[in-house]
Amino acid sequence: MAAKVEAWGSRVGLILAMAGNAVGLGNFLRFPVQAVQNGGGAFIIPYLVCFLLMGIPLLLIEWSTGRFGGKFGNHSTPYILDTMAKGRVWKYIGVFGIFTNIAVAAYYCYIESWTMSYVYHSIVGTFDGMSQADVAGFFNSYVDISQSTTGIPYEAVIFYILCLLLNTWILSKGLGGIEKVAKIGMPLLILFGVILAVRGVTLGTSGASDIFPNANAWDGLNFLWTPQFDSLANPKVWLAAAGQIFFTLSVGMGTIHCYAAYLKEKDDVALNAVSAGFMNEFVEVVLGSLIVIPIAAGYLGLDWVIQNAGFGMAFQTMPYLFQQWGGVLAILAGVFWFGLLFFAGITSSLAMGTPWMGFMSDEFGWSKNKGAWSFGALALIMGLPTVIFYNQGVFDQYDYWAGTVSLVVFAFLETVLFSYIFGINRGWEEINKGADIKLPKFFKYVILIITPLLLGAVLVSSIPDWVNQIKNNDTNNKEWFADNYFAENFEGSGAVSGKVIEVKSDYVKFEFENERKKFDKVSNQVLVEKFNDTKEYKFDSSLNQEAIVKVGDVIKPGDAIAKGNFTNNTLYKFIGRMLLLSLFVFISIIVYVAYKKRVKEGRATL
Repeated sequence: MAAKVEAWGSRVGLILAMAGNAVGLGNFLRFPVQAVQNGGGAFIIPYLVCFLLMGIPLLLIEWSTGRFGGKFGNHSTPYILDTMAKGRVWKYIGVFGIFTNIAVAAYYCYIESWTMSYVYHSIVGTFDGMSQADVAGFFNSYVDISQSTTGIPYEAVIFYILCLLLNTWILSKGLGGIEKVAKIGMPLLILFGVILAVRGVTLGTSGASDIFPNANAWDGLNFLWTPQFDSLANPKVWLAAAGQIFFTLSVGMGTIHCYAAYLKEKDDVALNAVSAGFMNEFVEVVLGSLIVIPIAAGYLGLDWVIQNAGFGMAFQTMPYLFQQWGGVLAILAGVFWFGLLFFAGITSSLAMGTPWMGFMSDEFGWSKNKGAWSFGALALIMGLPTVIFYNQGVFDQYDYWAGTVSLVVFAFLETVLFSYIFGINRGWEEINKGADIKLPKFFKYVILIITPLLLGAVLVSSIPDWVNQIKNNDTNNKEWFADNYFAENFEGSGAVSGKVIEVKSDYVKFEFENERKKFDKVSNQVLVEKFNDTKEYKFDSSLNQEAIVKVGDVIKPGDAIAKGNFTNNTLYKFIGRMLLLSLFVFISIIVYVAYKKRVKEGRATL
């Protein structure tokens, strides 16, 4: 006997919960970085086009698909997809909709736990008086579990477990708990974001210093919002824009299907999908672009931002910048910023628990409590390796395979199912059933032709990178265990050699020619200039690791620079991939067991 089916308490709660699912850490951490790395204004037009031609169609597909499957008592993708087409394969394609959520939640909650920790450190004044290098070093110490920034042993692990416990406890309350968090978290997120955005817009040149005399917050805004139409012919920018759509809207994951499965048959999906999508875009494009980049440009200059834009800016740079505001304002800014990130994170991570809970309730009659705590246990088992071996690359493997590849594969397959197997006419009718708005018929043909083509292009173009990841082509130290350590690429192309300028038994420093980007205000273009860069390697004498080069040596990437006993990161990356594969197989087996149970009960779809 299946557990009693839940329902959303209100339309506002549903839209806020769905928007909270989409509005996540990527809105504030990934979007500004992607925009900067892909030319600022050059990124915005492809991004908005991808939102209209891929993002909105995928939202419509997933909302209507979820509601359709919910009519048959299915609340997760294996059997939602199974209701839409004949054949046994679709339930196993639907495994992606559970697998992705558990795997992503496993490492996503680790980032979420950073925000909890940084709220604490902002309140107690940990960053007061720290230099920029000190703040960056603090983060590096935090993610190294052998160190502690508070005196608590294994601090990063403790905060991670606390974060998972909080998520699990809220999930155990069911949709009502998620809805309450969304109703509190989303307004606070927007309030905190608006306060910080206003500061970013009004900062102007007041943050300029002797070290960064040309710092100007408006330079950051102009860079992001001055259109550069030459990007329309750049495939790299289009791929980056399409990739950001997956991150920002949480499409291709299965969470939207699950949320929508709790709708009534005549409940609107068209307006709800569009409302949630545009709320996400407001948070990302408006708030996301008005905080990190303008504030960083206002103190450090636009050139510094272009050269250093990365995921770590939120934790390695922003606390230092907030200290420039002094006293109480610095504390409040830290609480607002990391509080904003926390609410963005938890409203998304809560959504990730619902597909597993819905499936176990539908198929095995599990209670909300049992479903939630089993999800927490799975996330903990999968997530601890990302915490313990963060610096060894396990976190990045999860993010790449579960948080990127899996989304693209599933989104492409579900679009093909919806348009060509379920049928675009039935699908369009399902989208518009009970709709409070009349969607332009244009979107019917976008869903049928343009969206699958875009997704297919992203999928095919990504395959060479999949091969490179599996072959570990990003490193010259491919063996798990080795007697020698080889120099990695000194810069992106791998064609530049480095000259040894300093060497000790456990330390080597190289100098090499590199390139960096600078923004030219006259031409409004990002220019590239050459400069002399350095790179350091440190070795562990306790493992008999010893440098074998001398000052003046010219070393090519792939040349041996040290001898000893080395355990390379490729071992940990392989373990990460095997853990993900094991999780996928485990969920597939459970889906098979559920299928045999359905056959026995006469409920199976053939």
